[in-house]
Amino acid sequence: MYRMECNVVGTLISGKIDCGDLKFKLLQNKDKPVIMNLTIGSIDNQHLINSSSFVIGTTIKGAIDDLDLVVETLKECGFQRNRFYIHCDGALFGVMLPFLKKVPQITFKKPIDSVSVSGHKFMGCPLPCGVQMVRIEHIDGMLSKNIEYIASRDATITGSRNGHAPIFLWYSLSIKGYKWFEKEVQKCVNNAHYLKERFKKGGVSVMLNELSNIVVFERPQDDGFIRHWQLACEGNIAHVTVMPNVTLEILDCFMDELVAKRSMWFKDRGKQPPCAASQIGEENCVCPLHKC
Repeated sequence: MYRMECNVVGTLISGKIDCGDLKFKLLQNKDKPVIMNLTIGSIDNQHLINSSSFVIGTTIKGAIDDLDLVVETLKECGFQRNRFYIHCDGALFGVMLPFLKKVPQITFKKPIDSVSVSGHKFMGCPLPCGVQMVRIEHIDGMLSKNIEYIASRDATITGSRNGHAPIFLWYSLSIKGYKWFEKEVQKCVNNAHYLKERFKKGGVSVMLNELSNIVVFERPQDDGFIRHWQLACEGNIAHVTVMPNVTLEILDCFMDELVAKRSMWFKDRGKQPPCAASQIGEENCVCPLHKC
């Protein structure tokens, strides 16, 4: 949309932005301002940095980018507060994070500029929607004029919004309440750890970030199995996002079927489980090369 040219910034095995590589790319673009999009445990490919500069977070491993380390890296590279913009993408996990203990704090007391969360994911609204909170100084100029045909001010790109979405968001928050969110978030994280242990007992390569409900594991060898369980895959890995509706019974059913299928996929000695070390780390990979 803005016709910005981007350069790639690498990620760590966990999926977090690699601040060492970020520092290298920032120093290559010291004469340009920075716009960054950090992920808050969303569903890792790569981060991008624009020559303008522009950094985009990514999703598949459920990592939470280290905001404090990113800010420290910007300062070390000589970027003053007025030369960078940080957006925090909390599409899924941004709603869950406040209900967990000992988690990174994403707050406007820190030098961030905007945060977004989805309403149709964890909150369960029946249509795609979300909320974006932005520092008022960034939109004051955009709100200087009325949108004539709606007789009000609007900062959206299209000049209009779905009026039903705020009602659904309010209804979900009102009906479920703080205690429901607290209980369901903890259940999702506990169930994700349960699934991780099932993978390990089944001899399947698996990784789970500490504060995440997204379990990453070796890619199944059967496209039919992938379609049946609606798995998101990338390279030699796939992931399961453990949501409130995903019970232990469903996880057991999934694992029982996967273990049975794997015994068929790899019954021939010539066929071996794929190596996922480059994507989830050698310590998490149990392929013949890395299995201890």
